[in-house]
Amino acid sequence: MSPQARREDLIRAALDLFGSRAPELVTVDDIVANADVSRPLFYRYFSSLRELQVEALRTVTDGLIDRLATLEEGSPAERLRAAVRGLVAVADEYQAGYIALLRGGSVIATSETDAMVDRVRDRSVALILEAVGIAEPSPMLRLTLRCWTAVVEGTLLSWLQERTVPREQLDGWLVDQLGAMLSATAAHDPTFTLDDVTTR
Repeated sequence: MSPQARREDLIRAALDLFGSRAPELVTVDDIVANADVSRPLFYRYFSSLRELQVEALRTVTDGLIDRLATLEEGSPAERLRAAVRGLVAVADEYQAGYIALLRGGSVIATSETDAMVDRVRDRSVALILEAVGIAEPSPMLRLTLRCWTAVVEGTLLSWLQERTVPREQLDGWLVDQLGAMLSATAAHDPTFTLDDVTTR
């Protein structure tokens, strides 16, 4: 196995364990046992458990970015719903890693993981602007979109832990919330009207 493949195998082993427990509860011994390698081999590829945790979380954010990389054909609402479905799918696939990435007070949160989350947020805002055809958003509109990404994050965090709403309802509900937020913004921002955009 090549060094890169071995490194990826250890990351997969960690993410597999994250599916059943919080990342901060997973030890080096757990990871090497799951990957069927020795501790010395682990430290050949990672200088510390923290480094592996950060790389595993990077895999989650890269997955989120990949799902946001392209827009599907269709109306703005259809394209946004497809993007939200992609986010839900990645968050569900890497449940514990996603929760660790976004949960306040996580013991593995660092400035680096914060930057990873910001990349996803920035791409989400860019995707919405691209979908609705706005090249130069007003400050209030951009703030609205940032607030909506926080709504999506909070929703997914709660949903992953509680599962009280069917998964297939999330995308339409979240996009309709964006529509309501845009209506509120139009009522307060003289430079923006709903004629500029539709989410339907």
